[in-house]
Amino acid sequence: MRMSSSLWLGRLTSEGPLVSAQLSVGLSQLEASSGEEGSCWASGLDEVGKNKALVVSHQQERNAMGRLARPRLQMAGMADAQKELPGGRSAEWLAFDNMHHQWLLLAACFWVIFMFMVASKFITLTFKDPDVYSAKQELLFLTAVPEDAARSPGETHFAEELKPTGKMPLGDQLVQPLVYMQRLELIRNVCREEALRSLSHTAISKFVLDRIFVCDKHRILFCQTPKVGNTQWKKVLIVLNGAFPSIEEIPENVVHDHEKNGLPRLSSFSNEEIQMRLKTYFKFFIVRDPFERLISAFKDKFVHNPRFEPWYRHEIAPGIIRKYRRNRTETRGIQFEDFVRYLGDPNHRWLDLQFGDHIIHWVTYVELCAPCEIRYSVIGHHETLEEDAPYILKEAGIDHLVSYPTIPPGITVYNKTKVEHYFLGISKRDIRRLYARFEGDFKLFGYQKPDFLLN
Repeated sequence: MRMSSSLWLGRLTSEGPLVSAQLSVGLSQLEASSGEEGSCWASGLDEVGKNKALVVSHQQERNAMGRLARPRLQMAGMADAQKELPGGRSAEWLAFDNMHHQWLLLAACFWVIFMFMVASKFITLTFKDPDVYSAKQELLFLTAVPEDAARSPGETHFAEELKPTGKMPLGDQLVQPLVYMQRLELIRNVCREEALRSLSHTAISKFVLDRIFVCDKHRILFCQTPKVGNTQWKKVLIVLNGAFPSIEEIPENVVHDHEKNGLPRLSSFSNEEIQMRLKTYFKFFIVRDPFERLISAFKDKFVHNPRFEPWYRHEIAPGIIRKYRRNRTETRGIQFEDFVRYLGDPNHRWLDLQFGDHIIHWVTYVELCAPCEIRYSVIGHHETLEEDAPYILKEAGIDHLVSYPTIPPGITVYNKTKVEHYFLGISKRDIRRLYARFEGDFKLFGYQKPDFLLN
């Protein structure tokens, strides 16, 4: 009836709870036994009791392990599910990732649209290169109303028309500043018109820089536009630069002699110095009705030609006659009709090359001063020079230093009768071609289209 402890332990371990029940019965039987076997059984039972405790502990451990195994199996199942998706990502994560990419794409689209709108609004205009002159090109901003010009007390009344052929009321301190602001605003608006780009824009070439005179002492730039009273303005600058003590003491032959009059041209400076002056100095120039200016240029250079400018009559006039006179047998000197036909010819450039800088007396204001590229502070009009001259001196801060010379009565008044007289007998075709070239000047500076000549 002996059984080794190892055999009991093996059976107890394998049979589990069934053995526990049998042990209880066996213990009862053992307690009833006696003799040698009883003592042997007693020692064996001690070992069995220990094994029973081990079995119970082992059973509890197996139950606990089973409870822990169930969530691990669930997690393992989820991991297996994850392995079924590309990149080892869960479906929820991929859905979030896709939504994130969609929002990024949408934001990028809005950003591109916004940048396109900004670029289209502020994109730099491209300007045509000059055909004739080597360029010192410093393309600047479009003409804008200067901040220091906004001195109006809020008056909203404007002149009925921009055509400056009448007189502004003297002493009208409210209307006058608004007129100059309106002129600048008109230039800015016309400069934006795509249809007029070829007539309103030009590069800031050496030809333009040669037209601009500098007064560094008072930080002034003046663009010369011949046949609009520029001689008097040059005298003002000569006095300001200190070459002569007063306007009355300046000899007439010195005014236009740039080696003696002490007026440096803007083209004589470096690119950096040019840029600085264009951005910071007070800048102005004067205009007049474009067709009336051409009549003045023709009379001055070809009719009442002074002795110290013989090349206009003896070199330029014969070149125009050979090219544009219809009646080759006519021996008269140059006529205004020849002059108009030359200026209205789209292929006039080749003659301009031969004439050189002498063309400044009849080329457009756009070609002379680049009003769409340079921010001018004030634009004066020959027709209102009696009011414009004092205003310019005041705005430039030099009204206490110098005065504009006295203007002869009636000299600045627009003379429609004179214009009609000079254009009498010229074909409508030639007049329309002339207007087509100077249309930019008419619109930039508010002069009315001369329908009485065109229709």
